[in-house]
Order: sequence, then C-alpha cells, then structure tokens
Amino acid sequence: MFFNAMKRKDWSNVNEADMKYVVPIHNAVNEMAWKKILEWEKRHANECGVPKLIKFQGRAQDMTPKARLRSLFGYQKPFDRHDWTIDRCGKDVTYVIDFYEGKRDSKNPNMPSFYLDVRPAVTDLGSIYDRVSRFFGF
Repeated sequence: MFFNAMKRKDWSNVNEADMKYVVPIHNAVNEMAWKKILEWEKRHANECGVPKLIKFQGRAQDMTPKARLRSLFGYQKPFDRHDWTIDRCGKDVTYVIDFYEGKRDSKNPNMPSFYLDVRPAVTDLGSIYDRVSRFFGF
C-alpha cells in the first residue's frame, strides 16, 4: 500500500524492494510525532485524558512560516511537513510537524536520524497560549 501511495504521488525513484526498509522507518517516525503531540497534550489532561487522531495530511510542498524563517537564517529546510488533526474530547486541534534530517551517529553513520519540530498550528488563542507558555516554561 505504501509503495502504491508513493507511485500515486509520482515519486520517481521508488523501488518496491526498498519498502521493507522504508515502511518501518516511516512508522517509527510517525510514532515519534504522536509521542510529541501527546507531550503537548499533557497540558490539557484535565479537560481530555486521551486525544484521538482524526486525520493527517502530508504537505511536503508547503513550508511552514517557521521553517521558511529558519531557512532564511541558513538552517536546513525540512524534507517533509504534515498537519495532524486530533480530537481533544470534542475540540479539533491541528498540529504542524516539520520533518528534518537529524544528526548522524558517528558510531552508526548509516542509521537514519530525524528531528521533528511538532507544535500546535496557530489557529486560535488557545494554540498561541500553548506555544507561549511552553516557550516560557509555565
């Protein structure tokens, strides 16, 4: 299924034999993203114990404003972007995820490494408050 999805999206260098390596990495990265969303959601544990994923959308061609600004200062551009929408017990909340290549482990340089910048999308005052309060540590 993953291979067919990549072909539909017109990835040119897709090899079906590589899927046995690509799919587990893809799944592990998605698990990392979900864990980071749950870290953000701890702030709302009193109002909703267990949020649920409603949908996610790959938006690799759409750079977030934060990623665009960072790239202007010479930082690497993300290789992918997703928007994930969760149900926080009746409230839809969207998270933006920028996917970056991480630092390589010198002891295992062939192992892929990823850095995920996960944060609530700026859609309302609540998401702005979450970002500011986390930045300042309160």
